[in-house]
Amino acid sequence: VQFVEFGGGLVQPGGFPRLSCSGNGNVINPYTIDWVLQGPGKEREVVATITRGGTTDYADSVKGRFTISRDNNEKKVYLQMNNLKPEDTAVYSCGIRDTIYWGQGTQVTVSS
Repeated sequence: VQFVEFGGGLVQPGGFPRLSCSGNGNVINPYTIDWVLQGPGKEREVVATITRGGTTDYADSVKGRFTISRDNNEKKVYLQMNNLKPEDTAVYSCGIRDTIYWGQGTQVTVSS
């Protein structure tokens, strides 16, 4: 099982990148998928979760700014990030909680 994330990079404050998460085989559709961040000096934090049925949950720090969604036809999960702040700078990874199945992550750096 392997997850791959795309969409990171250098973003200005207030920016709105969209991250995508895909996996080999059918590893997206049957599962609840998390997006987590690992920032400098921070512990790993779950920022958004989407269940197989599409129910979502968010960390308070991103609620109202980030939106997680899934496209089961494309077998992808997305994280739309809006109104980014410098403190959102982190490596963002997708995967299945409480397993070893996580991607390497994509770096998002928020800076002017």
